[in-house]
Amino acid sequence: MASRAVEIGPALGLSLAIAALILGSAVMVAARADSFALAAQDWQALRFTVLQASLSAAVSSVLAIPVARALFRRRFAGRGVLIRLLAAPFVLPVVVAVMGLLTVFGRGGPVNGALAWLGLPEVSIFGLHGVVLANVFFNMPLATRMLLHGWQSIPSERFRLAQSLGLPPSAQLRHLEAPMLRAQLPGTFAVILLICLASFAIALMLGGGPKASTLELAIYQSLRFEFDLGRAALLAAVQFALCAAITLAAARLTLPQGFGAGLGRRMEIAAPSGWRRGADGLAIVGAALFLFAPLLAVVIKGLPGMAALPNGLWPAVLRSVSVAVISAILATGGALILAMGAARSRSRAIELAAMLPLAASSLVLGTGLFLMVRPFVSPESFALPITVLVNTTLTLPYLFRLLLPEARQLEADYGRLTASLGLPRRTVLRFITLPRLARPLGYGAGLAAALSMGDLGVIALFAGDGGATLPLFVQHLIGAYRLQQAAAASLILVAISFALFWAFDRLGSHYADA
Repeated sequence: MASRAVEIGPALGLSLAIAALILGSAVMVAARADSFALAAQDWQALRFTVLQASLSAAVSSVLAIPVARALFRRRFAGRGVLIRLLAAPFVLPVVVAVMGLLTVFGRGGPVNGALAWLGLPEVSIFGLHGVVLANVFFNMPLATRMLLHGWQSIPSERFRLAQSLGLPPSAQLRHLEAPMLRAQLPGTFAVILLICLASFAIALMLGGGPKASTLELAIYQSLRFEFDLGRAALLAAVQFALCAAITLAAARLTLPQGFGAGLGRRMEIAAPSGWRRGADGLAIVGAALFLFAPLLAVVIKGLPGMAALPNGLWPAVLRSVSVAVISAILATGGALILAMGAARSRSRAIELAAMLPLAASSLVLGTGLFLMVRPFVSPESFALPITVLVNTTLTLPYLFRLLLPEARQLEADYGRLTASLGLPRRTVLRFITLPRLARPLGYGAGLAAALSMGDLGVIALFAGDGGATLPLFVQHLIGAYRLQQAAAASLILVAISFALFWAFDRLGSHYADA
């Protein structure tokens, strides 16, 4: 019992620190609250938030199932590149990605052009369907990668056994793949649902009016334009309660897979032929067209401005890369500690603490920290450290959710064995934990780096003119109507974000296959 407490001690300590940071920041803002009654527009924002998030998470999760399954069982040239490119939409800065979506799906885009050629009415990208479309664009690739990790966690020996027994694909789906989906889908749906609840930039650009305002957008308006900390605190409390309830429900619905330990060897699994091959090909091609057409539009817009890059760009690039790399390292280490601690402990406290940042708004968290440091020092002098802290905290839940299922399986397969052998924790980490979790660790680190690279929310509250990161630099260019230079800087931002993700993800895959 004592050794078990020592093993989960770091996870418990980190959980307490996360809870103190999130709740402390919320208390700092809530202290300004002067009313606890929701107005009519607040109820409208709550209803729209729940509706768009639920639709977006459901569509993203459902569409990800055939794409992830096809990528798992098909081998073709460029498969590895395609899997890594799936992260591109999720790691794109929102402003840049929405520009690409407007180019493709907007009034003058090729989609409406094709509809007009067919004699069909145009489709507006603004409103509920536009918000859902943008959320699916961002989050369906994330759901695909999370479910793909679930398929890869099924020992290949189980598929070989099923094939040797002559089980048809339908029986393999029922006995092998369906249990994995029952274990993976609730967490995947919950993570995407919580992401969509906080997607204020998408609602701001594509909402189309007050009826399409979300809670996050209402919080932003209260802080940025009205400076009504009381209303912002009330809305943040509603959002916190909503996200906490979703997190609790997802934790109760998550089930262990129970496939047992495999040998960890890569084996070629015979994929079904016939119409199933065509369906898999259609899923892969359709997903690729949907995801990469807006990315191509971003590249086309940004290339003409590369010949005249603005002054001050490269210092902003250096600041952004530094923040992204440090945030990724801290978030990956913290997520690994929390995931292994949750796998070794029967308590849900660690899991709830790890998911707690999703229940907090980045703007409320940044505002709380702003109020904490303002009486003592200039907030501008701590802009980058606070940005690193907030980015690390807010990316922890994504990495934790990626690691938790495999960490639980790892503990179930090897926990008692390593304990009975009395292996030191450093030895277990080096020879068992890191090799088995290398692939999701690399993917998660790349995700954290790319998200931190493109973050705009917190740095805008703290940084002065001389401390801007690259996303804030792009925002300043847009505000000055230097749109061609803004497009070129956005293209550099996209390239660096994806390069960071690619490097971390490739490192994890290489270590896992070594």
